[in-house]
Amino acid sequence: MSPASTVAHRIEDYAMIGSTHSAALIHRDGTIQWLCMPRFDSEAIFASLLGTPDNGEWAVRATDPAARIARRYVPDTMVLETTIDTPTGRAVVLDFMPTPVDGDLHELVRIIRGVEGHVDFAAELRLRFNYGEWIPWVERREGAIFAFAGPDAIRLSSSVDLSNANFSTTSDFTIVAGQSVATTLEWFPSHKIPPLPRDPYALLRHTEAQGRLWAAQCTYDGPYAAVVRRSLMTLKALTYHPTGGIVAAPTTSLPEDPGGSRNWDYRYCWLRDAVWTLHALTVSGYMEEASAWRWWLMRATAGAPDGLQVMYGLHGERRLTETTLDHLAGYENSRPVRIGNAAHEQLQLDVYGSLLGAFDAARRDGLADMDAVWPLQCAIAERLLVLWRQPDCSLWEVRGPKQHFVYSKMMCWFAFDRMIASAVDFGLDGPVETWRAAREEIHAEVCEKGFDAASNSFMQYYGADRVDASLLQIPLLGFLPADDPRVQGTIARIEKELLHDNVVYRYLPEGVAADGLEGREGAFLACSFWLCDAYIMSHRVEEARVLFERLLSYGNDLGLFAEEYDPVARRQLGNFPQAFSHFALVHTAHMLAGGVIDASGQRRRKK
Repeated sequence: MSPASTVAHRIEDYAMIGSTHSAALIHRDGTIQWLCMPRFDSEAIFASLLGTPDNGEWAVRATDPAARIARRYVPDTMVLETTIDTPTGRAVVLDFMPTPVDGDLHELVRIIRGVEGHVDFAAELRLRFNYGEWIPWVERREGAIFAFAGPDAIRLSSSVDLSNANFSTTSDFTIVAGQSVATTLEWFPSHKIPPLPRDPYALLRHTEAQGRLWAAQCTYDGPYAAVVRRSLMTLKALTYHPTGGIVAAPTTSLPEDPGGSRNWDYRYCWLRDAVWTLHALTVSGYMEEASAWRWWLMRATAGAPDGLQVMYGLHGERRLTETTLDHLAGYENSRPVRIGNAAHEQLQLDVYGSLLGAFDAARRDGLADMDAVWPLQCAIAERLLVLWRQPDCSLWEVRGPKQHFVYSKMMCWFAFDRMIASAVDFGLDGPVETWRAAREEIHAEVCEKGFDAASNSFMQYYGADRVDASLLQIPLLGFLPADDPRVQGTIARIEKELLHDNVVYRYLPEGVAADGLEGREGAFLACSFWLCDAYIMSHRVEEARVLFERLLSYGNDLGLFAEEYDPVARRQLGNFPQAFSHFALVHTAHMLAGGVIDASGQRRRKK
């Protein structure tokens, strides 16, 4: 438990609740500081996470400053349960977002139950539309409070009395043992009349039952079942149900360098992240999400299948123009606050390998109607025959000079390798000999230009004198076996240069041909899990287990991980929670449980 009055506002102090349409972040003190409705990428209704309380938030707190707080998710659900203890009693707050019945009504429900004695509460809601910039027009009618601003409207229904003053809605009330109160916030289009509010208690029962039913499908059978299920549920919560798209994170501009400018909008669908998320889900027994994403991709790339973007919008939007919100001070004064992402215009060659590998894995897993995808795969491969020779921005989306990044080239090799495997194993038509020639040429070039004999290591890019944590993927791709001296030399150099305090940095940004950005960053948690994978494939299983369990300790009390971790400040950094970290965790847990999952998503028993 933590004292309510002394909690620092660190990224790990937040919880996420979500509806598979949108999500909210709730600080452990009971304040919802981030909420976008009706979609993950909608304009925020509460944005104090990136500014001040005047930018919108919803606080529900015990009035006693000595109140002690503990929290958890209701097992196998995304329902957040916060227990509040005071000298006079105990109460429980349940926060959740039900699955919408249609696109015109989205809900967030807060239920407070008295457990022992009595607890005095104070609540304050500040609705601010357009990322905390607009104060809405508010009126009372039909026993509720309505707020309007442009296309958006909110209805607030509560079983406690609400007062309006100073552009806020407040309430002071006492909960006694056996009593429950509920407040529901509903978004609807401002030009429509919303239906009657749904019963919040029935919604709670339904949401819990939905979560348990989904969690019961998990096939992971290993020593880390609880943390794997939590990561899988987090990945599921980042799936946009109407289309099947998967967002990288539900937030924007949580900094990789507090006070700096490494702040990005992650509320979009990165092909790479979505593919790896699907690997984590499918190897854990979840095929429905894979099928939905497959059709999302077919729609997103329709009309331009040979020109893949790095990322798309939730409905397959291609223009994700990057702008800044100058009215927001930023999390810990980290500016600019960005919406949109200019990286959607970059060339990142590794996505081609990720995508074609995912399709091969889906076909091997028995996903239905995969023949319909083969023409798309062939068009992508045809384009890659030309593109693979070009420099790119790498999976790390550097904003410095383009380079011939070694991992990108290896993923081009992997793309052709998986196309050949699909054609041969499933009798599909395609220019297999052309693909074989490309695969062999790429392999030879990478081994010649991407390898430094003096250090016995592959390099970040051709001609570089530095390594990149993505090179830990070499044995998983099958590019070279794990026991190849060149692979072992690469792992050793990554350990020497990028492994610090049990976490792995993706690369060292200083020096020649840096990533084009100012400031430093934390260690990438996904890269740290990749080192575990490399250890396992190198028969260093006990080292992998020790490192894996240390990494688990860097998650927050709810089992949630941001993108990065700062081992010096001992805090999480970057957008939160981050799919990249969670799918890497699931992958490593499966490997430690006795299976090896390669980059095509295929599970193999260890020899």
